[in-house]
Amino acid sequence: MPHAFDRFNKRSPATPEQIAAFSTASGLTLPQDYTAFLKKANGGEGMVGPNAYLILFAVDELASLNKTYQVEDYVPGLLFFGSDGGGEAFAFNTRDAMRVVRVPFVGMDPSTVEAIADTFTAFIEYLSKQ
Repeated sequence: MPHAFDRFNKRSPATPEQIAAFSTASGLTLPQDYTAFLKKANGGEGMVGPNAYLILFAVDELASLNKTYQVEDYVPGLLFFGSDGGGEAFAFNTRDAMRVVRVPFVGMDPSTVEAIADTFTAFIEYLSKQ
């Protein structure tokens, strides 16, 4: 079976300082498996598995992109970390053990939030099977 990230264009790794700066500024501790990924690739985009397209934001873009998308106004408690390149955002639910959720960009509302994985690793496994 091919590796989930064979067709994913990874950015250069995030530095520990970039990860720490986000955590300090936001007051959030990012999930351990997500920070391990960031240390290998500070975001990127491409196919994950045979059919899923994924854009992962760089850790140093998280705060500004979440502000631009007005996440705290529309879906408080979420931290957008990526998208499907179309109409769906992927986020950590900061109020629910940082579980991964999906929410549409248009019509962003707490009632549209859908839980899809308990961890970042499980999220990547989920996408790789799509």
